[in-house]
Amino acid sequence: MRQGRADDYAEFAGARAGHLYRSACLLTAGDTHLAEDLVQETLGRLYVRWGRVSRADNPAAYAQTVLTRTFLAHQRRRSSGERATDVFPDLPGTGDGDAPLRLTLLAALARLPAKDRAVIVLRYWEDRSVEQTADVLHVSSAAVRTRCSRALGRLRELLGEDLAEYARP
Repeated sequence: MRQGRADDYAEFAGARAGHLYRSACLLTAGDTHLAEDLVQETLGRLYVRWGRVSRADNPAAYAQTVLTRTFLAHQRRRSSGERATDVFPDLPGTGDGDAPLRLTLLAALARLPAKDRAVIVLRYWEDRSVEQTADVLHVSSAAVRTRCSRALGRLRELLGEDLAEYARP
């Protein structure tokens, strides 16, 4: 890769890595180690295709798409030796007092299937349209609307009244 393109890539990666990491944390329901791995793999894939990616209309959206597809691929090939758990390790506080709310939301997200989690993160965290979400996931817009509706319903079931106790007045 030419030095100019390498510099452009390094600048892009530095600017987007934090956002990709936060999205990956939501996709993995708080598994920070897996989130780091997903971001690293995403940035590696972007580096290989940087010539094409840099010419795209929205490289940041392209990066988010690669992250989401990397996550879904990981979920499909997850080793049978790995065991999912609903217990989170002690996480350092964020200092804003929302730690119980964050943990409650992450625990609820963890109980959703991977594709439901991806739809919720893309639609509500990334603020993507139904059509954009459908394009990322290679499904129809109707499938996104259906999955989103069911995932939100499931989150409401999982959170129930618990969320109200964490809401600020």
